[in-house]
Amino acid sequence: MIPSPTLAIYPGTFDPITMGHIDIINRALNLFDRIIIAIAINPGKTPLFTLDQRIEMVKKCFPEDYSRIEVAAVSGLLVNYAKQRGAKAIIRGLRAVSDFDYEFQLALMNRKLEREVDTLFLMPAFRWIFISSSIIKDAARHGGDVSELVPAHVNQLLIETFAS
Repeated sequence: MIPSPTLAIYPGTFDPITMGHIDIINRALNLFDRIIIAIAINPGKTPLFTLDQRIEMVKKCFPEDYSRIEVAAVSGLLVNYAKQRGAKAIIRGLRAVSDFDYEFQLALMNRKLEREVDTLFLMPAFRWIFISSSIIKDAARHGGDVSELVPAHVNQLLIETFAS
């Protein structure tokens, strides 16, 4: 019997995508055959970058693995989207203990809503553990050099955005 390909969803706003996100995605690609990077449409947040910009930023990060990666805009309950797409798991990144409480509650609610979709917590490499999109944007807004923390095309877009 040939096993069916496994699919996982990695959700986030990716405003912007960071090297920490990329590290998590690469780790997930070692565990799953395919990953859907689900870019959240969250009416409660006001992102710096448009949805189209965020989709394009993410796609440019994985040109060689694009057969294994799909980028999609997602609204509504993520666990419903995961079930609809046949995903086995939702990938969540944890940077610090402070992330765990919220992520644990979210994972339990998702488990209650859909028992067949698991949540898998992955931690980025130590060198990326301290970064978040919010910290990146704040540093870039004030002229900080974030070039080692985001892909080059994202860094350029941050520079252009905050130069105006």
